Amino acid sequence: QVQLVESGGGLVQAGGSLRLSCAASGTIFSIYAMGWYRQAPGKQRELVAAITSGGTTNYSDSVKGRFTISRDNAKNTVYLRMNSLKPEDTAVYYCNADIRSSSYLDYYEYWGQGTQVTVSS
Repeated sequence: QVQLVESGGGLVQAGGSLRLSCAASGTIFSIYAMGWYRQAPGKQRELVAAITSGGTTNYSDSVKGRFTISRDNAKNTVYLRMNSLKPEDTAVYYCNADIRSSSYLDYYEYWGQGTQVTVSS
């Protein structure tokens, strides 16, 4: 009933920029938090950035100052602007959202399929 679809991944040279988008669709009553996680080969999935419906943000120390998370509540979409990309940023980036489909249901955590970001040296 709810789907998260990421877009914007690709190959970019070090120092370049990329913008990821994640749109939630389906039966949605409200979305509390949306965020981005990433997972590189051989490593655990880690939080990159998150944002609440009220605009409160938090970032991983490794991306702070370089990445900016934002959301358009009217479009149920979250964005991740990535600047000054480094090879260490190479990973599959996953969209995450806490969504409830009706006023009487609790929030449920959803995940997107992931989008590959590759930063070349």
